[in-house]
Amino acid sequence: MERQKLRATPAARALAKRLGVDLFSVTGTGYKGRIHQDDIAGFNYEEKIHISPLAKRIADAHHIDLKGVAGSGHHNKIMKEDVLPLISDPDLKAQLTRDDFAEVTAPPKAAAAPQVKEDKAVAAEGQQPAAPSTPQGETEVVPMSMMRKIIAKRMSESFFGAPTFTQTWEVDMTELKALRANLIEPIKEKTGKKLTVTDLLSMAVARTLPRHKYVNASLNKEGTEVTFHNYVNLGMAVGLDDGLLVPVVKNADKLSLSDLVSALKDVTERTFSKKLLPDEQTGSTFTISNLGMYGVDNFTAIINQPNAAILSVASTKDTPVVRDGQVVVRPIMKMSLTSDHRLIDGLTAAKFMQEVKQVLENPLTLLI
Repeated sequence: MERQKLRATPAARALAKRLGVDLFSVTGTGYKGRIHQDDIAGFNYEEKIHISPLAKRIADAHHIDLKGVAGSGHHNKIMKEDVLPLISDPDLKAQLTRDDFAEVTAPPKAAAAPQVKEDKAVAAEGQQPAAPSTPQGETEVVPMSMMRKIIAKRMSESFFGAPTFTQTWEVDMTELKALRANLIEPIKEKTGKKLTVTDLLSMAVARTLPRHKYVNASLNKEGTEVTFHNYVNLGMAVGLDDGLLVPVVKNADKLSLSDLVSALKDVTERTFSKKLLPDEQTGSTFTISNLGMYGVDNFTAIINQPNAAILSVASTKDTPVVRDGQVVVRPIMKMSLTSDHRLIDGLTAAKFMQEVKQVLENPLTLLI
């Protein structure tokens, strides 16, 4: 598809921009190849091949199938230097030659070409190629999944690209637990879902964020423009066996408690069943990561860029505290706010956390 002939709907262009998808890598299903929003939402990152125009012309001229070949360029882009070794070696070229009636399986990476030549040279001298010396039963090497690659890239960019600091606060959960106990049955009757501490915590955060615009802001990649959001799109980190996803509840600050419970349960369940749409994983303005159900005492999450901050929620534990000069046992929860210091200063973060703490310790305000 030539760049000057690209056809895409405005909705498709907007979604592609949010997801970082190159429109020229997407095959459109509309009239004359026009790209629609559904084409972007269903775009498969694993099947996308990055290749330079010159490398593509060389591969096409020699009928070489480059699916599965990892190039030496940026983001594994296949360059001319990666294709030339593939066509210069007859045996390797035979493995990669396209067949209109059969699909090429398990093509080797471009980097494997020198090894093939080396093995041939050894065989020509009448010697057997040396077998790998990896001890059996001690290690297992597997390719990194696409999900883990994306997570690794984004976490590295966030960790090394933003100067961060963390504040940890303790919250007395006595009143919140009592409110939850009173609301479990009414919420279940209305929604069919069980009310959790995470639901009430999410409500407290969503209602507090609009009054703290820098905590609910985003910074562009160049670090030159700040976007203040007049809405709260709440991201909720969900851990899977093979990675981490962050489904987003849009306009969470406008939802009632019962609606928020339903929305959180819906996106979480579809995350576990891997039925979440790409658009439901983007656009967050703030993220919560809750490991309290696993008994974690305290932890610091990495910011979900381009958010300005992320809230880490640990477990609630009975703890001796002093109240009115007396030592009493109260359910205490620790929560930590990791902030991007380019946008948020210590005082800004403290004011936000102070208000969240006040709401959690006096949760009846959530129902007003």
